[in-house]
Amino acid sequence: MRWHYMARSRMGIEEEYMQDLRILSYEYENPKRDLSLGSNSHNQKVQMHMLDLMSSIIMEGDGVTQELLDSILINLIPAHKNLNKQAFDLAKVLLKRTVQTIEPCIANVLVLGKSSVSDLSEHVFDLIQELFAIDPHLLLSVMPQLEFKLKSNDGEERLAVVRLLAKLFGSKDSDLATQNRPLWQCFLGRFNDIHVPVRLESVKFASHCLMNHPDLAKDLTEYLKVRSHDPEEAIRHDVIVTIITAGKRDLSLVNDQLLGFVRERTLDKRWRVRKEAMMGLAQLYKKYCLHAEAGKDAAEKVSWIKDKLLHIYYQNSIDDKLLVEKIFAQYLVPHNLETEERMKCLYYLYASLDPNAVKVELGAAEELTEANSAAMFGKLMTIAKNLPDPGKAQDFVKKFNQVLGDDEKLRSQLELLISPTCSCKQADVCVREIARKLANPKQPTNPFLEMVKFLLERIAPVHIDSEAISALVKLMNKSIEGTADDEEEGVSPDTAIRAGLELLKVLSFTHPTSFHSAETYESLLQCLRMEDDKVAEAAIQIFRNTGHKIETDLPQIRSTLIPILHQKAKRGTPHQAKQAVHCIHAIFSNKEVQLAQIFEPLSRSLNADVPEQLITPLVSLGHISMLAPDQFASPMKSVVANFIVKDLLMNDRSTGEKNGKLWSPDEEVSPEVLAKVQAIKLLVRWLLGMKNNQSKSANSTLRLLSAMLVSEGDLTEQKRISKSDMSRLRLAAGSAIMKLAQEPCYHEIITPEQFQLCALVINDECYQVRQIFAQKLHKALVKLLLPLEYMAIFALCAKDPVKERRAHARQCLLKNISIRREYIKQNPMANEKLLSLLPEYVVPYMIHLLAHDPDFTKPQDVDQLRDVKECLWFMLEVLMTKNENNSHAFMKKMAENIKLTRDAQSPDEPKANEKLYTVCDVALCVINSKSALCNADSPKDPVLPTKFFTQPEKDFCNDRNYISEETRVLLLTGKPKPTAVLGTVNKPLSATGRRPYIRTTGSETGSNISVNSELSSSAGNRSREQSSDISETGVSENDENPVRIISVTPAKTEPVKNKEINSDQATQGNSTERGKKRTATASGTENIHQKPEEKNVDETGPSLAAKTRRGRPPKPEPQGTTAKSEETNKPPVRGRKRAAVSQESPGSLEAGNAKAPKQQDTAKKPAAAQRQIDLQRSQVLGSDGDSLLEIDSSPEYSQNAMDLFKACGSSQEDTEDTEIAEGGFLKV
Repeated sequence: MRWHYMARSRMGIEEEYMQDLRILSYEYENPKRDLSLGSNSHNQKVQMHMLDLMSSIIMEGDGVTQELLDSILINLIPAHKNLNKQAFDLAKVLLKRTVQTIEPCIANVLVLGKSSVSDLSEHVFDLIQELFAIDPHLLLSVMPQLEFKLKSNDGEERLAVVRLLAKLFGSKDSDLATQNRPLWQCFLGRFNDIHVPVRLESVKFASHCLMNHPDLAKDLTEYLKVRSHDPEEAIRHDVIVTIITAGKRDLSLVNDQLLGFVRERTLDKRWRVRKEAMMGLAQLYKKYCLHAEAGKDAAEKVSWIKDKLLHIYYQNSIDDKLLVEKIFAQYLVPHNLETEERMKCLYYLYASLDPNAVKVELGAAEELTEANSAAMFGKLMTIAKNLPDPGKAQDFVKKFNQVLGDDEKLRSQLELLISPTCSCKQADVCVREIARKLANPKQPTNPFLEMVKFLLERIAPVHIDSEAISALVKLMNKSIEGTADDEEEGVSPDTAIRAGLELLKVLSFTHPTSFHSAETYESLLQCLRMEDDKVAEAAIQIFRNTGHKIETDLPQIRSTLIPILHQKAKRGTPHQAKQAVHCIHAIFSNKEVQLAQIFEPLSRSLNADVPEQLITPLVSLGHISMLAPDQFASPMKSVVANFIVKDLLMNDRSTGEKNGKLWSPDEEVSPEVLAKVQAIKLLVRWLLGMKNNQSKSANSTLRLLSAMLVSEGDLTEQKRISKSDMSRLRLAAGSAIMKLAQEPCYHEIITPEQFQLCALVINDECYQVRQIFAQKLHKALVKLLLPLEYMAIFALCAKDPVKERRAHARQCLLKNISIRREYIKQNPMANEKLLSLLPEYVVPYMIHLLAHDPDFTKPQDVDQLRDVKECLWFMLEVLMTKNENNSHAFMKKMAENIKLTRDAQSPDEPKANEKLYTVCDVALCVINSKSALCNADSPKDPVLPTKFFTQPEKDFCNDRNYISEETRVLLLTGKPKPTAVLGTVNKPLSATGRRPYIRTTGSETGSNISVNSELSSSAGNRSREQSSDISETGVSENDENPVRIISVTPAKTEPVKNKEINSDQATQGNSTERGKKRTATASGTENIHQKPEEKNVDETGPSLAAKTRRGRPPKPEPQGTTAKSEETNKPPVRGRKRAAVSQESPGSLEAGNAKAPKQQDTAKKPAAAQRQIDLQRSQVLGSDGDSLLEIDSSPEYSQNAMDLFKACGSSQEDTEDTEIAEGGFLKV
């Protein structure tokens, strides 16, 4: 049996072998047969015989016929390749053996297009790919032709070649890019192809190339950069996908430049591109930072991602905000982590964020609170605004509201979700339960359910609850004890502690009930005892926000906390003192007693001779008087009259450093000036607490503040105060007036003159003053706290020499106008307050303000009219963007109606009314030229503010044109002004940011002088484009006599002729020069005050002419002046004081900056009928309430009264806006 089996097996083998021999014989006779006769059953020996035979036929024959070549190549086509793997392998080996012989034949087929019965022409590119994989030498003649086809005029052909080459270049073992550089460069050129699919295919290739050939990343980077800005959305999207895909494979494959392209696309105009970029960066952050899959170097490389993603929360799009919240919950601090791990992520994330990203977290928390409140009170429209596609969301929210009304169980789930005591685990259960109930199995895509999920994701406490707060506190305690992993996380222990307290402070606003535990408060008490001022300040604010039940539930904490708060209010930092007073007021029932124990010792111990010990007491006293006015307003009146005004503000105990700087860093500000700034703030807080003017204290305070502005910050005029200190006090005074204007009872008593003085601060000579004042103005306007007239102040920003400041002012205007219009749409009751809300009503205020601009002295001067036109258009351009409700005609009607009234500020003064009407005509000229829709009838008759305009008289008709047709054409066409003649060749320009001026006494104003190289009004009032084009380098901001290398565009330097002027010309003709009309480029080189050379003035010779400083009333003319000066001396307009230099020493003064000895004014003051603020005699309410303190500007009260507004950008009133807003001008 066994023998029989072996015999049969041997017979089978012999038969199979004989069959192979027959096949070989047949192949020899028929070499063009299909190689598919090869079988898996053939043994290796037979296959080798077959290959040897066919190789010999090809190599020794006369040539390879088309049919034979087709029979070989057809096995390489993917369809055949998959059907018969053995045949593919045979063909592959055969081609490798015969590469030298068969290569020309292949070239004939692939390049010349010769075809056969098999017709492989449809599979040319598939064959090229397979042949390249077998042996690149098979394509030696084909590759140059591919380069030619890449430049074909046929887009589809280029696309096919690009797809082929993408596979050849991108394959893992390919070195084609290095072996054939011309073809590689030609292929890269297709990234810029005009055909969109070609560019798209090129971008898709980049991902494989980056992963398989990192050495080619440098070549690809530049082309991907261009494509990241491609006009096609799909291409920009695929660039992001390409980079992120490679980055997720291995971060080392993408360089910083490629990641930068993704970073840029987070601000793309298309939502799909932005979303892909943001999500891609979030995935990289989670992989390499959160999970640290590639070590610290990789984590450091992408550490910027968290800040960038959170910055996107500042975008206006609600989709962006929602996506940032989703990324925060899923990638930055994953909500599905355990509580301790989740809080550790949050703790160290917050510690490593930049300041702007930290603000985002606070903003997001505030929005979360608003959403909770809206859900509770059914404010459907408010909720819809916080969801994608607000239009559809409104309908869905209404439907959701109906569902809640019908389903009591669902409503109870939502109430639990938004309750302060809801834990993260409970929130997760509630969200799933609500989603389950609203789901419809028959409807796979449910937009209503998606909207509800969006809403629940925004309001659900997925991160923070009592357990999470406790975990955060424990982490902070470990940092304090030095046992935390701070160093491993890349932050120092001090930074971690400070950031932890700041994070807890942010959370205390939104989750106050989660802090209520003895353990948490014990840790906060430990922080209060730390030396770090910021840590203690944050801890006090947390107590203030969360400690409402401490008095009743935790008496031990209360007894420990009270003495600490008292100590901080008396001897802590100013910020700690403020928070301590507010904390006592917020959490203790016997706050009157507690505050009195602080007020009485502080008020008795005030000593102006030790200013460094004054700052904290002044802060505490100011906030106490604001929070408890009924108890402390009267005692404070005595402190204000006897100490604040008389002893502190009206005395200069120290002499400021005369270094010519217009601004100095906060740490260099003297304690005396810091104290004076806090004294000004104390006056404001005292008045804001009283909220009435029954004792006329507000009038006296406003006169004091106005006097400080008129005197440029040197209230005593003793010239002992430095320029930088004067800048800080001007800023403090202007900000104080603006703060008082937010209270309706004080806004009513602010006179137009005081409003104009406040407005001129935005044109201050010091860049930082302009910048900080504009920020404060915008902040108050955007909250609808200030009256509408204060928005007109932004029109003056058209004269700012710094381009960035003008751009910032324009953005502020856009934001304010959009907020007001949106508020009117969302609040039907707002129609009753249109006069204070409608943005178009700012036009009358703007016209009146510009008519009283100290630079506008000659109504027919073309240069001055051009400046007026620029200011008008700066505001009107934003207002006229859309013609909503025929607003163009409405604004035109307002300007026409103003011409039928008189100036309420000076109703009987012809020149004042002429200037007002002239500004109206310029406004009408601008409106008519910019809009073809302004000729329609106004929908309603505008109402003009009676504070600024008289009631129109019945028979009064004013149809006169106050600007000529020639002037009108000149204003509209914008022809260049005539170039002035250079007076002094090679004289250096004055440094940026400084108005040259000289203070002179009254005896100097009446004399005739000769001016050498003085800037005229036309030179001072150049257009803002010219003033911002001059480049100045090498100038230190605060150098007194800087050595400058100045680069000036020749066509834009406009010096003027030497001319001789009398006192009238000096006062009027040159008072139009404005400090902000300077050659300027940037804030870094702006605030330079040049010190003029000393100049001896002969008493009998001509004296310097006086030019009134912007906003300052003129000095009275003394007796004994010459007859000629009496004839020509006219009341000067309120403007900046300017210097005119005697011709006797033409080289003594540089760029018009000069000073002269101030002579004593012995003349009596004339009885002026005009409503002007008299600096020489400001009256402030005394301690008895009846008498008036007279502030005399005699030499003994002379110059140094102003040094500070210590970092107005970080004013201590930032967090008190919430309290003050309740009494604001408009409650929103």
